[in-house]
Amino acid sequence: MGGTIFLGNYLGQWLDAKYDKDYLETTITLLSVFLSMYLVISQVIKMSKEDD
Repeated sequence: MGGTIFLGNYLGQWLDAKYDKDYLETTITLLSVFLSMYLVISQVIKMSKEDD
């Protein structure tokens, strides 16, 4: 989870510098947080179904 967020933040910083914008870092980091949460929740649901 932390790795996904870190990579999203790093990508956003790189894109901000490359395209001289100031919102890409925040946007991509937020999207990576949502993606990480989705992946964790889907894994928990998968694991709970396997236990049944």
